[in-house]
Formats: sequence, structure tokens, C-alpha cells
Amino acid sequence: MNYTEKLSAIRKLMLTEGIDAYIIPSADPHLSEYLPDFYKCIEFVTGFTGSVSTVVITQNFAGLWADFRYFEQAEAELKGSGFELVKLNIPHTPQYIDWLKEQLTNGSVIGFDENLVSIIMGEMLIKQLASKQINFKHCDCIDPIWENRPPLPTANAYLLGDEVTGESMVSKLTAIRSEMKKSNTSHHLISSLDDIAWVFNLRGSDVKYNPIALSFALIDENQTTLYIDAHKLSAIDAEKLTNNGVNIAPYIQVGNDLQKIASESAILIDPKRTCSALYKSINNDVKRVLQINPSTNFKAVKNDLEISNTRKSMVKDGVAMTQFFKWIKENVNKIEITELSAAKKLEEFRAAQIGFVGESFNTIAGYKAHGALPHYATTAISDAKIEAEGLFLVDSGGQYHYGTTDITRVIPLGNNTEEEKTDYTLVLKAMIEGSKTRFPKGTCGYQIDAITRRPMWEHGLNFGHGTGHGVGYFLNVHEGPQTINASAIPVSMDLGMITSIEPGIYRTGKHGIRIENLVLTIADECNEFNQFYAFETLTLAPIDTTLVKKELLEQSQIEWLNNYHTIVYDRISPFLNEEEKAFLKVMTTAI
Repeated sequence: MNYTEKLSAIRKLMLTEGIDAYIIPSADPHLSEYLPDFYKCIEFVTGFTGSVSTVVITQNFAGLWADFRYFEQAEAELKGSGFELVKLNIPHTPQYIDWLKEQLTNGSVIGFDENLVSIIMGEMLIKQLASKQINFKHCDCIDPIWENRPPLPTANAYLLGDEVTGESMVSKLTAIRSEMKKSNTSHHLISSLDDIAWVFNLRGSDVKYNPIALSFALIDENQTTLYIDAHKLSAIDAEKLTNNGVNIAPYIQVGNDLQKIASESAILIDPKRTCSALYKSINNDVKRVLQINPSTNFKAVKNDLEISNTRKSMVKDGVAMTQFFKWIKENVNKIEITELSAAKKLEEFRAAQIGFVGESFNTIAGYKAHGALPHYATTAISDAKIEAEGLFLVDSGGQYHYGTTDITRVIPLGNNTEEEKTDYTLVLKAMIEGSKTRFPKGTCGYQIDAITRRPMWEHGLNFGHGTGHGVGYFLNVHEGPQTINASAIPVSMDLGMITSIEPGIYRTGKHGIRIENLVLTIADECNEFNQFYAFETLTLAPIDTTLVKKELLEQSQIEWLNNYHTIVYDRISPFLNEEEKAFLKVMTTAI
């Protein structure tokens, strides 16, 4: 079936089920950002390949809600599908609920697969549409029409040793049970895959770019059950789990076991990371405590070994990035280089590093106007040839057995305009301003966000995405609970957190500029006013200075940049050959 035929088939099922509006979220039962192919329902129905969106279908309208990062991509991919792009004004907001409220009549029925909707989203729908007396129905209108649907992943999973993680699963389970006791709960369900991976020191490859395995976990006061298909684990790892007090049960058994929790028990559940279907399977007499998974907070604060290993991964990544810069600058216009071939070459440089497992996300390689699309994904059709002019934005990252990286650099290739030079300098200035910030204990991400944006605001410039996100340890490249954006999220930037700082400027049809480093929150000065924290920059790769307009930088920012480049050269050069060292020396020359 083509996309219009799929839309027609869904509408027929809606009529059969008595559904007036059908919602398709970008999600799986674990509320993941990156999905197994089995759960890429929006891509199957609409053709849109972006990672964040929501689809709503009625009998006379079909819309896809996405934020500015995907506007151009969505408009191109939705052509001829029967779906219209609805542009979100604010990223990550469920504005389709307001649309449903306006469009639906009293007593209408909204359908969705409760396995793909979080507890908090389900409750938001009920609350915001209460005045319309809307009825809700659990219904899967996708599976009946999806011929040859990809199976659930079956890749092997494996346990990491304590010498890699720095903390045993027993220690982590003890810490979680302590938090359960504080919240007066006897049980705790974990659905989020990165949390499970952290708790059990478990890694896998069920989802591209994220080293996780499909699983659930149920922890009570006396026992722990890991719901994972047994064939994924080696006999040695299965025995290790058992010896550490972990029962192994089939992946699909979690719902049945939740139904068996005794009345008057109390269960701790993260409402943002648990699906409505599992929530509803719990006996009504069981008390529910809805709060963030304790493991999410624990996981965000890296231990000493995780920090030490992450620093090692940054050296490996910096070597690969330096080799990539040298290759592209020396070969542009000599051999054919395209966005796809450049991304492939970068992956090859990373793959040559010991401990490399794979990319941490799909490389964003945007030449000229493509760089203005923050989440641009090159296709065979859009693949642009790289030439000796303009700007080439490369946002990439690696998964290593000892860390996760995420870095964005812009490569000037020649004949650059004054506008490009000014924009480049202001983005660099903003990144430096955020990186060198000192702040009192308790400072939250939205405060760092404003500090970082200030140099751009002074010139009437801004960008529509967040300034930064948490990064995992050989785990998801995007993790919480901390974030650096304009939302007043009351999560402080605590010691041991690894976060990105990545401001940008995007001029549609012209160019995009984003410069990104990862930083570690460290202790700074303690005085009568407070304990102050600072950022240690972890990313080790040169920042091209050929476009920098020095007059736009403050002296402290120039000093930061020169000091940074000294560190980059000192730590990266021992792992380069003589030609590469000479190249890096030029790139890191003080301005």
C-alpha cells in the first residue's frame, strides 16, 4: 500500500471501532526516543523519518505535529501522503490536544494504542478534554494493515563488569530500595531502557545507536525481576544475574506480574517513562506513587571511573575528528565528497579507535543550506556534493565501551561571506560563554541557557532548540533529568553530570552553524556566599578559527579558546602521526 492507501485503511478501521480521532505517537512501550523498526509507526503510515512527532487522524483531516527542526524535512517527506504538517510553536508540547478540543464534538471517541502513550500524556488528554466529555479507547489501527512488519529485535545482550561501570548492580539495587523506602513503596517498575541498562550494567543492540536491550524490571523489597527474552543472554550472564538475586522472566510477562501485586501494596512509577497499558494492568487497590525513576537521578551523576573513562573516549574521538578535518580539507575538490561519503569517512576514522562500538546517533552532515536544518538526515536524493566553498556542519558522536561522545563542528571550505563569519563568531562566543560559566550550587539548566544565549541576543539572534542535554555513559546520547533550555525545569546542574552546550544560528536557504562540546559539572570555589560549580570541557577536538572575527570576542573568551586549544593539542597529538600533528598544530594556533 502507498501512504494514501494506508490512511484510507486506518480510517476504515476507525469507523469499525467507532473512533472519531486516532492518535499515533512517536513511541514504543518504553517511551524511547529512538525506536526499534517494529515501532516506527509514523514512518510506516506517513513516510516521515524524523525522531519526534505526533500524528492525528480524523475522517476529514490527517496531520503531523512537529517542531521547527523538522519543518523542511516534514514538508518534503509528507508530499503526496495525504498528511499535512502542523508546525509546533513550542518544541515538545502536545498542541494537538488543543486542536482536538476545537475540532471534536461533545462525546467523541479518541483512540490510541495505550502501549505507546505515557501515563502523564494519557492523564493530560483526559484532563484537557474533560469539558468535551471525550471517551477514550485503546485500539491498534496500525498492526492490522502493516504487512511484513519488522519483528521485535532479537540481538544478544551482555553484562558489563564492575571494572567498566564503577559500581555493581547489587549496589545500585540497594540504592534504589533505599529510595523506595523513602517514598513508602514496596514495588518499583522500571520501563525506560537506559535506566534498566544502568541498573543491571546491561548493554545490547536492540535499538540503533543506543546500546540497550528491550526489557522491563520490577523491584520489590525482597526480589528483583528482569523481564528479557532469555535467549538474549549468555549462560554466564544469566548465572551472574541469578547469583546477584535477579530473577529472569519473559519480556511479555511483565503485565501479568503487575496484575498479581497484592492489594494495599504501593508501587513507584515514573509517569513520563511508563506506558498507560502497564499502568492500567495494576490492581486499583495498589497505591501508586508517581515520580521520576530513582535510577534516572543516580545515572546522571557519573562516578569517578565513568568520568575517567569518558575522558579517555574523548581523546579517541578527538583523534578521529582531527583526522577527519585533515582529510576533508586536503581532499575537497580533489576527489568527490558528498554529505553521505563524508559521514561514512568519519565513521571509519572512529571505527579505527580501540573500544569503538558504533555511532551514538545518525550523523548530521549538512552542507550549506542543509546545515540550517538542525536535525537534517541526508538521503540518497538530498546527498549534496561538498565543494571548496561555504560551510559544512557535522554533528556526530560515537559509542565506546568506555563512554559516549557528541560533538558538532562547522568546517569553513572557502569563499565565506561576512554574514557567515559574524554568525560563526557569535555561535562560538555563545558556546564559550556557557562553557566558562561559574554558578552557585542549585543553579538549573534554564539559567545556564540564558547565560549562553546572551551574546546572540545582544545581536538580535536566537535559535529554536535547547542549548544542551544530558549524555549517558556508554548509553543514550540524550538522557535526563538535566537539560539546558528555556523551560523552567527545576533540575539543578549537579556535580558529575555530563551535559552538552550547543548554541546555533540557522539561516534558511543559506547556512547553519552549531558548535557543541560536552562539559562535566565540577566543584569550583566555596565561600560565604555559596558552593560554586563550574564546567570542565570534556570534548577534545579543534574548533576552526579561520572565520573568527576577533573583535567580536571579549578577552576572557579569547583566553578560554586559546587555553582550550592548548589542552586539545597536548592531549590529542601523542596519538597522531607527524603530518597529523602538524595539521593539528595549525588548527590550534592561538588567535
